[in-house]
Amino acid sequence: MQTCPTCRRSQPEINRFCIQCGYRFDGTAERTSRFESRTPPPEQLNLSILYGMVVALVLALLFPPWETPPGQTPEFLGMHFILSPPTPEAVVSRMLLTIELVTIAIAGMYGAFLFRKK
Repeated sequence: MQTCPTCRRSQPEINRFCIQCGYRFDGTAERTSRFESRTPPPEQLNLSILYGMVVALVLALLFPPWETPPGQTPEFLGMHFILSPPTPEAVVSRMLLTIELVTIAIAGMYGAFLFRKK
């Protein structure tokens, strides 16, 4: 049996820390509370990148990609139609919109994780 030098509680020889006060028996000055976690605080996602992703998703919904009608030369209009609107026969491309939204969401989540605050 060994005795803790700070709280004077008897401990088995196998213990590396005092059960009562958290004193480390190897002689270092590190002390921990019984209720204190020894793990570092969790890393936070970068919220500014997540907010930017939300703005990009809203813009993608407000200005969806358009498909040109069958008789017109195929082109990706995207936000270009603000300056020159598509012809009345043009339709919103659901496939391109889905690809655009998923790409923005994945890129935003990856960016927020990549540039997380430590």
